[in-house]
Amino acid sequence: MSATTADQTLSHEPNTHEQHFPATAEGKLLYGIAVAFSLFQIATAAHLIDLPSQLVRSTHVAFLLLLGFPLVAANLRKGALYTAGAWALATAGVAVAVYQFVEYEPLILRAGDLVPLDLYFGVVAIATVFIGAWVIMGPALPIISGLFLAYCFFGEYLPSPLNHRGYDYSQVIDHMAYGTEGIYGVPTYVSSSYIFLFILFGSFLERAGMIKLFTDVSLGLVGHKRGGPAKVSVISSGLMGTISGSGVANVVTTGQFTIPLMKRFGYRPAFAGGVEATASMGGQIMPPVMGAVAFIMAETLGVEYAEIVKAALIPAILYFASVFWMVHLEAGKRGLSGLDPKDLPSPLAAIRQQWYLLLPLAALVWLLFSGYTPLFAGTAGLALTMLLILGSSIAIGMSNTAVRTIFWIGIGLAGASFFQYGFRAVLIAILVLIAWNFMVKGGRAALKLSVDSLADGAKTALPVGIACAVVGIIVGTMTLTGAANTFGQFVVAVGQHSLFLSLILTMLTCILLGMGIPTIPNYIITSSIAGPALLELGVPLIVSHMFVFYFGILADLTPPVALACFAAAPIAKESGLRISFEAVKVAAAGFVIPFMAVYAPALMLQDGGPLAAAIGYPLAVVYIVIKASLSIGLWGVAVIGYLNRPLPLLHRLVAAAAAFFLVAALPITDEIGGALVLLFALLVWKFPGKATEPIATTPPKTETP
Repeated sequence: MSATTADQTLSHEPNTHEQHFPATAEGKLLYGIAVAFSLFQIATAAHLIDLPSQLVRSTHVAFLLLLGFPLVAANLRKGALYTAGAWALATAGVAVAVYQFVEYEPLILRAGDLVPLDLYFGVVAIATVFIGAWVIMGPALPIISGLFLAYCFFGEYLPSPLNHRGYDYSQVIDHMAYGTEGIYGVPTYVSSSYIFLFILFGSFLERAGMIKLFTDVSLGLVGHKRGGPAKVSVISSGLMGTISGSGVANVVTTGQFTIPLMKRFGYRPAFAGGVEATASMGGQIMPPVMGAVAFIMAETLGVEYAEIVKAALIPAILYFASVFWMVHLEAGKRGLSGLDPKDLPSPLAAIRQQWYLLLPLAALVWLLFSGYTPLFAGTAGLALTMLLILGSSIAIGMSNTAVRTIFWIGIGLAGASFFQYGFRAVLIAILVLIAWNFMVKGGRAALKLSVDSLADGAKTALPVGIACAVVGIIVGTMTLTGAANTFGQFVVAVGQHSLFLSLILTMLTCILLGMGIPTIPNYIITSSIAGPALLELGVPLIVSHMFVFYFGILADLTPPVALACFAAAPIAKESGLRISFEAVKVAAAGFVIPFMAVYAPALMLQDGGPLAAAIGYPLAVVYIVIKASLSIGLWGVAVIGYLNRPLPLLHRLVAAAAAFFLVAALPITDEIGGALVLLFALLVWKFPGKATEPIATTPPKTETP
């Protein structure tokens, strides 16, 4: 496959539901607002502008509303009245931020004793955030948050133990619309600092060619293997997850290339879509960057980001190994060979051509694991990316190797100055490069790429940011009323009789809440409710939150809503529901790992649990990884029904039973699971079944796409 073909394939529009800047005067204005939004976030993160956290949060929400309402209206094209209403709501959202800016100190002094004008703007703040969430994300999250808000006002009339003592109207508005609870709580803080920066970071790298680099490397490594096209999807989506952290975004970018490629080589459309959706959702748990939830988790738990990455490392490897194993078995069952090696790009050549794109990612990883804050690491990574993009367009025109080498050394020193002198020193270098790019061939294209990256980053941040703001209502309800205690007491009561049932209850809560709301609000809601209860039942803190995190992700693969699967549906030209059923099978590891980690925290490199107490922490890690790998492998064999040849039903049932007992953590279940593994091996050895022709619903083609 040629690089040109890959470029053409990947240049298609991501999906029909994504918002775009229209080619009109209004579209240009919105584009400018998006760029201003990104520049404001960079300036506050780099301390070029120093504002109180409350004002940064309120301005962040104001930008979300100012950009979100008119952009959605411009894409829907419902007429002048609808557009005027959108701009009116956007203006109201901005007015709230202006009011908070002007009245910042007086609001602090009269906290808890609001004047009528404060109440008016508080109501406007809450209303615009709710309407914005409905417009940008759909009704599910605003309805759930609205129920929690209603509980604040009317919960005192509910029967015990659901009732609370009752709260005055002004007290609820004060709690939700001012201060650092409610819509300006921790989720909005994380969105306005960490998350936005990392979205921008991914936007710059994607536009600079990171998708092509990851795809070429994946094609070169595994494209020629059995079922190579699907394995390319797994690797490229996993790699993209390290910089984007968004499952649906991964589906509609890498999926534009990988899903048609899988179909062309014989994979069923539903299976192809399921593989891409599963691998893309796994990007949120893939170190080193992971998804936005990881930053919220670190902030919520008060631990270093590296601790979250450490806990996610082994489960992420097992998750992607499981998906890889499933596509390998499916390819064998259907006789799907790989791509022709001579038509594939060389991974080494791809890295040699675009190695510099890996530098910001490497720097980011080093900073995160060296104890620097995510805010500092994200700012440094973004600064380095901008230097590389602007510098590469200048270096291309330098014919003299010595001059080019000196130039890159200068760029490196400019990047290093960040650590000594902060972002201001790098800003000077960036301004110099911007001026230089105006004067060289190809420089204006690099400048356009950079500005487009700023605009795209702001646009991508819309659903994430607005979700963080509206879910703050739910968190605010928890802190005001203590509502989490009611559910927590129920989970703890169940857990006294069976921890497993408590985990099932928590899992179902995550999946039900995930029907229509993204992973971030899902995690925030369920961790607020169920996290403390699991902790009280003896589950380690990080493990309890990772448990909730995993099932929040899997909710996007689980029928009937399955957002990631329905994003893959138009690309695969298959029913989203069918894709989701395939995705659930492929994502078996995602359902298994959280349960295993609760009973054996060593799987997440955490201390505790009876296994570590019995055999020691290092041996516990080795043992649980081997057991999890066996369980995942056997589950894949049972679901696909293939291991070098099609397996009889008895073999598959034994494999499934062995996998189940290896996951369970009850007395003698490991022994039973081990015995069933030996029985399965004996059956495969002595009674392998008939060797039949591979099943192929579509004859695999050998020509390159």
